[in-house]
Amino acid sequence: MYHRIVTRLMFFTITLSLAISGQLFAAPPNLKTPAPVIYLEDNLNEAEQLGWCIDTVGRGLSDRLHAHSCKPQGGDVQFRYDAQLKQIVSVAFPQLCMSIEPSEDFALLPCDIESASQKIEYNQTNLTFSPLQDPQVCIAVASEIRNAGPFQSRDLVLQECDAKASQNARWVIKR
Repeated sequence: MYHRIVTRLMFFTITLSLAISGQLFAAPPNLKTPAPVIYLEDNLNEAEQLGWCIDTVGRGLSDRLHAHSCKPQGGDVQFRYDAQLKQIVSVAFPQLCMSIEPSEDFALLPCDIESASQKIEYNQTNLTFSPLQDPQVCIAVASEIRNAGPFQSRDLVLQECDAKASQNARWVIKR
């Protein structure tokens, strides 16, 4: 009997320690990008602690999007969310919006309030963005990190979304 109690107590202690340590490793970025900006709540191993922002692929204007180290000077990593139109809009190119194409590619296309691929819902409770046409999935960053000049980048992906979204899918909107 004593052995069972000790074993259960050890199991509880280990489980609690793992749960707490998971919380300790989660850290917000040291965000230097000026508002407005949309960035991941967790730094997720960004080397300079700058965090991850939505970004155009390459320098300046591009029709493709990915996640990128949040650049201190802002620019093409600055996006805002229009809650009324349910669109993620580029700040640098205000006539362009995020579009989630059927191939699950993330594009930057002319804003079109009629386009279903541009309708994106933000859930303020679990900090997720989901395509209005498929609320079971949410926008996240892939696990693979690539070098991008002095910064880093990751692909944007769609993943299954639940009530407690994973760290790679929890986005903060800074207005």
